[in-house]
Amino acid sequence: MDSFPAFFPLSGRKVVIAGSGDAADAKARLFDGSPATLIRLDGHAAYLPGSYSGAALAFIASPDEVFVQAAASAARAARVLVNVVDRPELCDFNTPAVIDRGEVVAAVGTGGGAPVLATMLRNDIEAQVPEGTGRVAALLAKFQSEVRKTLPTLHERRAFLRDAVMGEAAAAARAGDMDRAGQLFREALAKGGARKGVVRFIAGKGPADLLTLRAVRALGTADVLVLDADAEPEIVKMARRDVERLDPERADADHLIQLAREGRQIIRLITHPVDPALIHALAQAEVAVEVLPIAT
Repeated sequence: MDSFPAFFPLSGRKVVIAGSGDAADAKARLFDGSPATLIRLDGHAAYLPGSYSGAALAFIASPDEVFVQAAASAARAARVLVNVVDRPELCDFNTPAVIDRGEVVAAVGTGGGAPVLATMLRNDIEAQVPEGTGRVAALLAKFQSEVRKTLPTLHERRAFLRDAVMGEAAAAARAGDMDRAGQLFREALAKGGARKGVVRFIAGKGPADLLTLRAVRALGTADVLVLDADAEPEIVKMARRDVERLDPERADADHLIQLAREGRQIIRLITHPVDPALIHALAQAEVAVEVLPIAT
């Protein structure tokens, strides 16, 4: 890791943008809708350390070398971190390509050396992060203390929250109905750690970018992963690092039924046709089964 990503809280903070033109305006647009106080500077004011006093970040954008050097020096004299547009050698930090979903923010950085690549990657990620995701984060934050009180055991709490982000309450939050989302969340929490186990079959041959969003989310919340030896590595990486891995030879119907009855969320990554007898046995045991096909 060549640089360390960090997030700066913006509530009650000041951000300074020194300079004018398209580049300065683009930096300003990054903070549209944020709680930060945005200060725009140009001319002599940009050369004064006092203009930057109390700021969290300063962005400098100008084709004028004298302006850039003087403004950067003034900001640093005020002990403010500086970003100079298109001049990574003068930067204390680099501006990433940002995915903004309100309470949920993701960023892609390339050390300032390949911003076009960062933008392309951001677009790929953005497609996987639907509008309304920030409202799901706000919902979870609202109930954080209540969840901890109701489910004091860490593994039960994590399991509940993994289910919650894929459940009806989260869907209501993404749709913008926060009252309904709160009601559904309270109902789910009242049931405590009770979980309904499920076995999900996902095509594991790849390529990874053909997986549906639902399949990607399922991989990220699975408790148990069963995969064929030739499963696509990029798909396998989408599962949690701490997911329990089960050898396919041990993943017979009886074992899967037992795990499902314990409330486990099981992913079976397949590269070969599924044995119909396995599906039949799971259905006979009233185990929930989902088949998540690739996108076409």
